[in-house]
Amino acid sequence: MSLRAAIRRARVLVAGDVMLDRYWFGDVSRISPEAPVPVVHVKRSEDRVGGAGNVARNAAALGAQVTLLSVAGCDEAGQSLRRLLDAEPFAVQLHEDPAFSTITKLRVIGRQQQLLRLDFETQPGHEVLANKLQAYESLLADCDAVILSDYGKGGLTHVVRMIEAARAAGKPILIDPKGDDWSRYAGATLITPNRAEFRQVAGGWQNEAELAEKAAQVCARYGLDALLVTRSEEGMSLFDARGAHHEATLAREVFDVSGAGDTVIAAMAAALAAGADGIEAMRLANLAAGIVVGKFGTAIATAEEVFGESE
Repeated sequence: MSLRAAIRRARVLVAGDVMLDRYWFGDVSRISPEAPVPVVHVKRSEDRVGGAGNVARNAAALGAQVTLLSVAGCDEAGQSLRRLLDAEPFAVQLHEDPAFSTITKLRVIGRQQQLLRLDFETQPGHEVLANKLQAYESLLADCDAVILSDYGKGGLTHVVRMIEAARAAGKPILIDPKGDDWSRYAGATLITPNRAEFRQVAGGWQNEAELAEKAAQVCARYGLDALLVTRSEEGMSLFDARGAHHEATLAREVFDVSGAGDTVIAAMAAALAAGADGIEAMRLANLAAGIVVGKFGTAIATAEEVFGESE
């Protein structure tokens, strides 16, 4: 069976911080008389699913059977987010918290570049997080891999218990980390930091051998099976029990790197859930990420783009 066919049978559970990515596009022709800032005449707006929702979209775009579990508010942004998710080809459990402001990132775009980003967010309440944890534990039996997508917004407050539950159920756990305290991710199967995030935890390195040594130390310290470091123009490197494995960046025009990490972890999870090994999963992730950075904003790489029309 081909990897593409196997991914169609793979079941991926995505839990974490879902958010609304909102874009305002406009023209810039003058500087404000009130302050030395450009005046953007907004011509159109666009809403997209972001955060853990974009991870789910990427896994589903590759053909996996996906369930998204997260929290949203009852505000206008939450309503927009629900409408967008209703149109997606995967199952969604969005727990409501009336006191929670749906996480929103508003980007103002002028002259084909981002001029400003405004973030709207609060912390979800204890009750809704407890309900989400209970739902998560009930969903574990029907998945082949778990993605915990951490944006540091409070949706993964119970991440330690979530890892323990997935381990007990025999499910691989992939985590896109946030911050420098990785002790909360102890016992995960795979963590996918970018270069800066890994340096924040492990310190700098002078060569590939030192990088591999630091990766091994981090895996041992936190009980990780593997570590995938995305390294921008240097490609990506997988460190596991078999050693270090590298994939070079695929040469293409880079338009926007936002959301590329979502694509990487989604492809890794879909491939691992389908029975691929780490190296094969990394190759798929590298290919998918190379496609996504050529698109604007939080985007996806489809199965047709990744595998071609022939399969």
